[in-house]
Amino acid sequence: MSQATSRRPDGRLILLLGALAACGPISIDMYLPSLPSIMQAFAVTSGAAQSTLTSFMFGFSIGMLLYGPLSDSFGRRPVLLGGIAMYAVASVACALSFSIDSLVMFRFVQALGAGAASVLARAIARDAHAPSDAAKVLSMLAIVTSIGPLLAPLIGGQLLLLGGWRVVFSVLTVFGVVCAVTAYLKVPETWPKEKRAESAVLRSFGAYGTLLRDPVVWGHLLCGGMAFASMFAYITATPFVYIEYFHVSAQHYGFLFALNIIGIMGWNFINTRLVGRVGAVPIISFASLVSFGASAFVCLVSLTGWGGLWSIVFGLFFVVGVVGVLSANCTTELMHRYPMNAGAAAAVFGAVQLSLGAVSSMAVGIWTDGSPFGMGVVVGGAGVLCLAGRGLVLRAHRKGVVVV
Repeated sequence: MSQATSRRPDGRLILLLGALAACGPISIDMYLPSLPSIMQAFAVTSGAAQSTLTSFMFGFSIGMLLYGPLSDSFGRRPVLLGGIAMYAVASVACALSFSIDSLVMFRFVQALGAGAASVLARAIARDAHAPSDAAKVLSMLAIVTSIGPLLAPLIGGQLLLLGGWRVVFSVLTVFGVVCAVTAYLKVPETWPKEKRAESAVLRSFGAYGTLLRDPVVWGHLLCGGMAFASMFAYITATPFVYIEYFHVSAQHYGFLFALNIIGIMGWNFINTRLVGRVGAVPIISFASLVSFGASAFVCLVSLTGWGGLWSIVFGLFFVVGVVGVLSANCTTELMHRYPMNAGAAAAVFGAVQLSLGAVSSMAVGIWTDGSPFGMGVVVGGAGVLCLAGRGLVLRAHRKGVVVV
């Protein structure tokens, strides 16, 4: 399967790629209920425990920047397999960590490996399907990918009861091994040798400079990246806000988390039905408005305390729900704009998303006081910048764009 065709999207390949792309989200979400336990186990502050999440985000973003150009030059399959193998080995090291510093370091390495699965699953999906199907396919991929994070906090909460946080990383090790074996047996090479010959490694890395000088790219990066930053402020803060401030049990935390994953799946399902008819840019425009409005609401209720827990849960449902829609459509637009550097385009988008997520995670850690205050401020600020990104996208695409 080396050429994209206009046939029906390959459902089996999408299922497999969705599972691989879930390596990163599952590695984050399954251990979220364990953060308070990790804090207690190593006798560190909540900010120190949250640094294991921040290091993962930075490793994930760096990995994505490396794997995109490397896969453009050497093919998708070998780079994907190497990354997943690194992920499995690092998961073992996380389970055996003897200090918070070693856990932070091994989480960074684990994320370097997981980045391969995330960026290359999307690049392979784009390679294997016609350009006209790409946004729909990536939304379908996001729906499949969301199943893992939907279940991961629920599973993580139960594993915490069974054997503590180390058991969580043991299960992630098994997941990594299964992914590595399945990818070796089932994932085809989708980037032809003749195209690789046209993209030397240095030229592939040089594509980042071209991408980052393009104002259209920056519009998409802000739209997708700031929505993602809002989501990671939520991911970083809610284990402490929900469990310690609102006294939600670690096991019930997973159910509240699952509400947002259901929102992601629902919005992506709607996207698969609409994107072929109305186009990606109008959907990006509308989803950005939703992200801004919901972020402003979360900021307001976090600062005032109005409505308590359920007001925050309600606002976050919409903040998090549109992240997948923005990611799918913004990534598709960038890969279509740079077809010969699709891997690099997907990588720079993913890396910026993850970097912004890491920065928002750090900001929440700095401002955390056990209340929703830090989360509200970061989510609100990210919503404003997402709206600014919408303005750049519409300005760049104003000719023929329906503004909603």
